[in-house]
Amino acid sequence: MAENNNILERLDGLESRFEEVSVLITDPSVIADQARYVKLTKEYKDLSDIMNARKRYIACLNSIKEAKDILANESDPEMKEMAREELQENEALQPKLEEEIKMALVPKDPEDAKNVQMEIRAGAGGDEAALFAGDLFSMYKKYCESKGWTVAVTSVSEGAVGGYKEIDFAVSGADVYGILKYESGVHRVQRVPATETQGRMHTSAATVAVLPEADKFEVNINEGLIKWDTFRSSGAGGQNVNKVESGVRLRYMWKNPNTGEEEEILIECTETRDQPKNKERALSRLYTYIYDHEHQKYKDDIDSRRKSLVSTGDRSAKIRTYNYPQGRVTDHRIGYTTHDLSGFMNGNIQDMIDALTVAENAEKLKNTEL
Repeated sequence: MAENNNILERLDGLESRFEEVSVLITDPSVIADQARYVKLTKEYKDLSDIMNARKRYIACLNSIKEAKDILANESDPEMKEMAREELQENEALQPKLEEEIKMALVPKDPEDAKNVQMEIRAGAGGDEAALFAGDLFSMYKKYCESKGWTVAVTSVSEGAVGGYKEIDFAVSGADVYGILKYESGVHRVQRVPATETQGRMHTSAATVAVLPEADKFEVNINEGLIKWDTFRSSGAGGQNVNKVESGVRLRYMWKNPNTGEEEEILIECTETRDQPKNKERALSRLYTYIYDHEHQKYKDDIDSRRKSLVSTGDRSAKIRTYNYPQGRVTDHRIGYTTHDLSGFMNGNIQDMIDALTVAENAEKLKNTEL
């Protein structure tokens, strides 16, 4: 019963915090502070789930105790049979509830709730690598749409025969980074390229980087020192040609924390025909770029402490192979394989992400008291 008591002690400690947060989210001064209100409502939801699990867990333990009491003290055979069934059912339920509670108590990465900037780069393999980068972008786009998330392309360089040499895009929605962070790394494809005349199988690669979007207060940027230029975006010709200077270019001098040198950052955005929107997106990319560099050492420290095989975000690690002749996708970090390659490339990647999440949570659990 020691472990049960340990779990209940942890849950009892959270009950007073749940009551405190319940009161705070009705306080007009808290509601007026939008950032604090959003943070507290998220905490309230997380704690609500844990408190509901606590109720079910206590009910389960009570049912086990009552059933054992009946079996020990009752002489009626029918009552004893009912108690036996009740005991069997709840003893099977108890470890499941304990696992659910343990997972809920695993410390969450505060960045998991953030939107992301994603980058896909064609690696070794020339034209075929660019085509594969295009396939990966299509896969993520379909997956994001199935989640109800918004995808906005911020920068693109197309391949000579299709696909992309590189493509950058922003994804916004609920808990985007927490779900997509496992995709960072080298993705390898084995197939006969459309460009291959001899029918030989090639191995190509593309790198994927998933970066949490920076909050403005986390990065110190003097917006007054940003130099802005505008230019005319290239249009589709005819009546669609862009006659206004909607494209924006920003230049910003900063000190790179890794080199100690002053550097100029240059960012262009031509994504929309609305100049203010392009400025807003270019600024968002500037914050994310600086955040990524300034927090690299911090993230390295976290990664080395967690020693996670899953979401280290190491862009040089080969994380997954897409084998077309055998119709399979294998994730090398957890040895997970699916034989539905066509479905996977069509955006059905949730099972893979679930398996990676379970693997990382299991690893985190080793470092908790439970």
